[in-house]
Amino acid sequence: MCPQYSSYLDWYIHVPEVRCDFRSSGISLVKYNLAIGEVDLSVNYAYGNPEMSELLTRRYQVQPESVFISTEGTSGQNSRIIRCIAERNKRKNEAIVEYPTYEPLLRKAQKQFPRVKRLERKEDETYRLDVDALAKLVSEKTALLVLTNPHAPSGAISSENELEEIMTIAHEHEFYVLCDEIYSEFDRNALPTIFSVNPELGITTTSFTKAYGLGGLKLGIALAGKDLVDGLYKDVLNTVGNSPNIVQLIAIELLSKNIETLEKHKEKWLALKSVTEEWLEEHSLEYFPNKMGITYWVKLPTDDTYKWINKHAIPKHSLAAVPGTFFLFKSNHRLQKSNKIRLGLGNIPPDKLRLLEALQVLEKVIETY
Repeated sequence: MCPQYSSYLDWYIHVPEVRCDFRSSGISLVKYNLAIGEVDLSVNYAYGNPEMSELLTRRYQVQPESVFISTEGTSGQNSRIIRCIAERNKRKNEAIVEYPTYEPLLRKAQKQFPRVKRLERKEDETYRLDVDALAKLVSEKTALLVLTNPHAPSGAISSENELEEIMTIAHEHEFYVLCDEIYSEFDRNALPTIFSVNPELGITTTSFTKAYGLGGLKLGIALAGKDLVDGLYKDVLNTVGNSPNIVQLIAIELLSKNIETLEKHKEKWLALKSVTEEWLEEHSLEYFPNKMGITYWVKLPTDDTYKWINKHAIPKHSLAAVPGTFFLFKSNHRLQKSNKIRLGLGNIPPDKLRLLEALQVLEKVIETY
């Protein structure tokens, strides 16, 4: 099995259609009647649409030269950035990836770096970033640290002080820190970007897929130093050519003229969080408190949620959630037993009744196993 292959993504796309789908970590059902007027469809941009760039500089309070825009989504940007950093200095051939983590991030690092170490976020330490552990892991070969904030899958949030401590080590050993912050868009003002903490070595990647349901646009955003941004645009030019304008035009329309509509649509799902938390507590199910986003890292009364979901929940009750094992790969593709699931609300229609009906099915799935 090739190192960049994601077992999680392969599982996700092969799950049959189910009545109760708790897999999605981002909101859905986003429909708009766009009216962007006459558009010159022959236009492309080597450095992104200037209007889109200006919109993002205001949103993230950065300079235009620090914004990298592409139409490959956050996942595509993560992949491109990891590769470009790996190619910058062949003597620095080591990456560190947090554990547990979103599996595709691990696979992308494994594809580009001969040596990949893991920085463990421990459950009994509320999945915090362990700065002392990082200090012991780094070496003169370290080129990159890969993080998520909020943390996937737990939802734990790293504070500005924690990020500053991480970036102090990065500065001492001269390595980049790539932080996927896509879930922070649920409340962007509540979290500092890793780039704002250290504009030289901090790299933020994000998009509006999760919070606003704009996955169909495949719009990726990165905040990084000017030298790196220039290199990324040149890499895009040399691989796929200039970025298409139409995606950015639609994004401009939505994020400028329709931002209030997007926010209201997001609030429909956020309102379901209290219902979900009440249900989890009523049923004495342990979960990690999630202040941002619409997912929960939930402990179930079984030691193998992968088997529970695929042999019981899906075929017998038409219900699916993400097995915890997909976040627990150390280095290979071997599935580890996990008693956790990631419970996502994104595919549940945003009304209390439909959510409660789905949760009742989940209760039956747990009781009958």
